Amino acid sequence: MNRQLTAIIEREGDGYVALCPEVDVASQGDTVDEARRNLCEALELFFETASPEEIRERLHDEIYVTHVEIAVG
Repeated sequence: MNRQLTAIIEREGDGYVALCPEVDVASQGDTVDEARRNLCEALELFFETASPEEIRERLHDEIYVTHVEIAVG
């Protein structure tokens, strides 16, 4: 079974950090592609090893990624 999840990737120092907010799993890599691949591997490992109860507790089905505008200074 395949599941589509969200990956948020941002530069951090000399590399990239990738986060899946649906289950709060993160990984990193030297490039965007490497961070994405490592996140996929971490997610697969999470779903293989987590109990059904842990998956139910951590899985958030509704994730919204948007921009907000704020006043600065």
